Amino acid sequence: MADSAAASPRPPSRGVLHALGLHRPELRAWAMYDWGISGMQTIIMAAVFPIFYVSVAGADRPAGSASATEWYGWSQTVASILIAVLSPVLGAVADFKAAKKRFLTLFMLLGAFATMAMYFIHRGDLFLASTLLVLSLAGATGSMTFYESLLPHIASEDEIDRVSTGAYALGYIGGGLLLAANLAWITNPALIGLPTGDNLPPDAASLPVRIGFVVVGFWWIAFALPVLRRVPEPPRTLEADERAGQPALRVAFARLRETLGELRQFRQAALAMVAFTIYNDGIQTVIKMATPFGAEIGLPTSSLITAILIVQFVGIPFAFAFGLLAGRIGTKAAILLGLVAYTGICTYAYFIHTMTEFYILALLVGAVQGGTQALSRSLFANMVPKHKSGEFFGFYSVFEKFGGILGPAVFAVAVGQGGSSRSAIVWLIVFFVIGGALLTRVDLAEGERLAREADAKLLNA
Repeated sequence: MADSAAASPRPPSRGVLHALGLHRPELRAWAMYDWGISGMQTIIMAAVFPIFYVSVAGADRPAGSASATEWYGWSQTVASILIAVLSPVLGAVADFKAAKKRFLTLFMLLGAFATMAMYFIHRGDLFLASTLLVLSLAGATGSMTFYESLLPHIASEDEIDRVSTGAYALGYIGGGLLLAANLAWITNPALIGLPTGDNLPPDAASLPVRIGFVVVGFWWIAFALPVLRRVPEPPRTLEADERAGQPALRVAFARLRETLGELRQFRQAALAMVAFTIYNDGIQTVIKMATPFGAEIGLPTSSLITAILIVQFVGIPFAFAFGLLAGRIGTKAAILLGLVAYTGICTYAYFIHTMTEFYILALLVGAVQGGTQALSRSLFANMVPKHKSGEFFGFYSVFEKFGGILGPAVFAVAVGQGGSSRSAIVWLIVFFVIGGALLTRVDLAEGERLAREADAKLLNA
């Protein structure tokens, strides 16, 4: 008995990194891209650049011309359309050419250099600011398409949830740290050796912010290096009617036609995308409209930025927690729990009036935001054929962008009818209810089976 016991292999040691989805070098390297790009998402998309765009680039607008806010909205729209057109096509090209990392590099550099070039935006440079914003957003969204398409190639089915949520958690850390550093030298430029005072010329007054944009670009590139160096390019897999020397664009469009025709075969993945589009519309509207809502109830700008930092740092442990929770109750159940929480958040928001209550709201959003989105990513990744991951995540990117159009429109109409953001927030519950109801109909096991069968057919051909 003793000899038998001694000969039995010991179970592999599973420590903290395994529980967090960061237990292999390639998983940690992949997750660091979330750390790097979150600096851009936090500072350029959410906290600093929108204020800079309106107050500096959009200053001194002549009477009768379009406002800076209107230009900002159109810039966001142009970037969304650009990515919606390019993502599926380039995703298919990346699958055919085994070029996911090359496209990731291309879009990352486009976005990072556009972000660094924001240093040259001065008072009234609205066209330059809009152009660089479009390029920065396109680079970020495009790079995420190819970054996320690597996920099903590096993570097994039983660890993909933890890997996705672990990356989101690192993103919160990276974005929060960089935002905190930016705010430190923006509010006290002397920290980085810049002059202070109330009578500085406009260019000198905006210099700390513009230096921050350069830092964001370098931060983005620096933390992209691990994924580019350590994560292998997925192997090329050709379909039966394809040859290596064929023109990539012709093959890409042929694949897209085939995939659109085969969506009934991958109906579970398609249904998950539709569900995600609807409930993500609610999530994105909460993210985009939280600051205007806080301003409407009279909160100062400093408090609103503090609330953004609360979301960032609260999101770190809760993103990890959602990955562990999915391992216990299932990915779909964990997402549905997050949507139930969002319903409660919208209800609570209707009744808030004070800064303390708004901070509690930020805490609640931080608790569910990252985990819900990360698990949506991993749920979808498990239901797509690996040899078409770039193409499918291209569609996923398109659906994600469309999942940010209807919510703000409904919000705006509700504000127009009710005269207040308070009643408009309650309407967002509809998105969580409908999206959640569709998600309950997704058969995850069936979707995974169909994806694996599609891959096996090519490998065995």
